[in-house]
Amino acid sequence: MGIQLTALHWVYLAFIVLIMGLLIRRRDTTLICVTGIFALGLLATETLSGSVSGVFNSFIYATKELMGTIMIISIIVAMSRVLIKTGINETMVAPLTRFLRTPAMAYWGIGLIMMVTSFFFWPSPAVALIGAVLLPVAIRVGLPALGAAVAMNLFGHGIALSGDYIIQGAPKLTADAAGLPVSSVMAASVPLVIVMGLVTTVTAFWMMRRDQQNGNWRDGLVTIKSTGDSLSSRSEDDDEQTSFISSATKKWLAVAILLLFAADVAAMFILKLQGGDATALVGGTAVLILAAITLVAHRNRGLEKVTSYLIEGFVFGFKVFGPVIPIAAFFYLGDAAFTELFGKVLPETSHGIVNDIGVALANVVPLNGAVGAVTLTITGAITGLDGSGFSGISLAGSIAQLFATAIGSGAATLTALGQVAAIWVGGGTLIPWALIPAAAICGVSPFELARRNLKPVLIGLTVTTVVAMFLV
Repeated sequence: MGIQLTALHWVYLAFIVLIMGLLIRRRDTTLICVTGIFALGLLATETLSGSVSGVFNSFIYATKELMGTIMIISIIVAMSRVLIKTGINETMVAPLTRFLRTPAMAYWGIGLIMMVTSFFFWPSPAVALIGAVLLPVAIRVGLPALGAAVAMNLFGHGIALSGDYIIQGAPKLTADAAGLPVSSVMAASVPLVIVMGLVTTVTAFWMMRRDQQNGNWRDGLVTIKSTGDSLSSRSEDDDEQTSFISSATKKWLAVAILLLFAADVAAMFILKLQGGDATALVGGTAVLILAAITLVAHRNRGLEKVTSYLIEGFVFGFKVFGPVIPIAAFFYLGDAAFTELFGKVLPETSHGIVNDIGVALANVVPLNGAVGAVTLTITGAITGLDGSGFSGISLAGSIAQLFATAIGSGAATLTALGQVAAIWVGGGTLIPWALIPAAAICGVSPFELARRNLKPVLIGLTVTTVVAMFLV
């Protein structure tokens, strides 16, 4: 599996190192990413016009890739606005307050509910389903919004997605690439997922409580002036329009909303809807709820208010995604986007810049159990840098097969380790644009959430890799 690394690969790798360093130092990376896109375009096209055009076209590509997420977040936020103004959200979350009475109970409660839901329907739809309901409860009992985002993130996009024991999308991809039965990879992943999950969530919780006690906690809230104003200070006209909703009506509407989303859950299970299909079902339901509640609450002004709430949601969505698009545009170039934007300038044996780097790394290290485990973790993490988590796990399976053949054992464990590393990094815990669903629902900066997750995830990967060494 010889891979020829070109100047494009080395330039891309240099910018990755620079970007990661800036993220750790809490500096903005937008300009660096734009510079990286320009440099890669210049190398690929050898023309100034081609590289300049590539910057804009990469933004378009990233926006298209992220549009589904932008839409669902914007619509859920728009729906939450009318629920907040009418007070229906208070009615919906009231029963949960008896169970989530402390910040610790809120953190672990939200996390476990998110994990169970994500096992069945994957994290993005799960965030949309439970985030708007559980976040107000968590904040009320003292859990910061960023803490709630961390819990949803680590338990959903981390534990549930890296194991993926119900839908089995991840283990099937890695198992097929490694030439193994899916059941063997799933069985091998169980101790790794448990270790990774425990170490990461406990570390994140301990760090949160420590920083709160020391006064070093940064919640990273995203403040949208127009949206914030509309929530914090309702006009007299709004009060008049919504005041006629009685407590009994609010209860009926709250129950109806919960039943509608429960019907979505049932439909996802019965119709086996996953990913974008499941998200679309939740988004469409949210639009219908938004329209119905607005018409009931605002009566004669309902038609105009529906548009007003949607605008608020879209303002929030694009405000959150604005700084993410240039960064996502750069990392998408590590995969299929590069060929689509700049043509077939990579070597014929190339499977994308990121995957090439991962394969090259695997080919230059000595082969034994310990080195194999470390290499699979690093390779999985590198392939996860494009922010999808899934694009590189087939590569992880292939490399695991190579190492296991040379070592003589541990194929399933190494495959599972590569899968865990790739999904924890790229599936939505470290890459800012991949963890936007949880960040946006909680109203926090995705960059601050990525920074908050960084140390726990790195510690978790280290411990999990050590455990894998003994299992190979």
